[in-house]
Amino acid sequence: MKTNMYKNESNLSVYATLSDKAIRLKPIDNDFRPPFFRDSDKIIYSLSYSRYIDKTQVFSKITNDHVSKRIIHVQFVSKIARTIGRALNLNEDLIEAMSLGHDIGHVPFGHVGESILNKISLENNEGYFMHNVQSVRTLMNLEKNGLGSNLTIQVLDGILCHNGEVLEKKYTFKEKTKEDFLNDYNLCYKDKSHKLVPMTLEGCVVRISDIIGYIGRDIEDAIMLNIIKEEDIPQDIKDVLGSDNKSIINKIVLNIIKNSMDKPYITMSDEIFNTLNKLIKFNYENIYFKANTKEQLDEYEKMFRKVFEYNLKNLKDNNKNSRIYNIYLKNMSEDYISNNTKERIVIDYIAGMTDDYFIEEYNKTTI
Repeated sequence: MKTNMYKNESNLSVYATLSDKAIRLKPIDNDFRPPFFRDSDKIIYSLSYSRYIDKTQVFSKITNDHVSKRIIHVQFVSKIARTIGRALNLNEDLIEAMSLGHDIGHVPFGHVGESILNKISLENNEGYFMHNVQSVRTLMNLEKNGLGSNLTIQVLDGILCHNGEVLEKKYTFKEKTKEDFLNDYNLCYKDKSHKLVPMTLEGCVVRISDIIGYIGRDIEDAIMLNIIKEEDIPQDIKDVLGSDNKSIINKIVLNIIKNSMDKPYITMSDEIFNTLNKLIKFNYENIYFKANTKEQLDEYEKMFRKVFEYNLKNLKDNNKNSRIYNIYLKNMSEDYISNNTKERIVIDYIAGMTDDYFIEEYNKTTI
């Protein structure tokens, strides 16, 4: 049985990450599953994973069931990254674990909520708040009642470095020790400009797949919601990538595979890179900057601040009847409670909320 689980590794690229390179933060008894395969199981069965189902991708408070939630994006990234990884003979188990866990730290209302929670975190001397860092924190420190899921550092590093906000022409990796990874992670709270480079080629694949996973689907969602029309997309972009999600994914993925085969990096042609850059700019100007009105943004900030202040007061007042005690802290380890400030505990609590739970929490603060 164990031999069957590992049999594909003998055919992997010389640049692939093999199972015997896996490093965990704490020792663990091995079973028949390869370590990165096992990490996928740990993530998909976690409580945090189940909350993807009601977290914003781009558009919040939308009643149309066909508009993407965070779980759809995560599944897209996993499928796209595994397609590239299989074609390049990389470790698909590692790619899948990184992909499934990469957005677990996203907060209610997506990037808008993240921006607001970052302000609150800085104002309370808790450092920068970034969803990729919170994803690692959730899996490393919050899951299993504050004990963490004990994932491999290769998976945690891929999650930390996944952020697909900035497109690169060439994605390279550098080897890291456990200490190197932890240093990268801790620096993120202090230095927002700290450049993150994955420690595996699989991490590079997930990083570019994050962009591929949202860029076309966000266009289709925006068209569905009448925010843009297909004819609004510049013709020079459509000539290269097409205008629907299927075409955009296909063109970029095939180009990456062709240009990255048997290389220690992930890259694409100049034409695809330049056109994808134009498409990202188009999405920001026509979709992301228009996804919420100023009134909505002001409302969300008011909600976040109210929920934060309300729960912080409950902790300071030692209100054992409050939801943060009964729902969040009740089963958390003493180490988690004693080793974190009350402000950090509230930030963790809010970051883990689904959109609906957050709205419910806000409504209870106004009673």
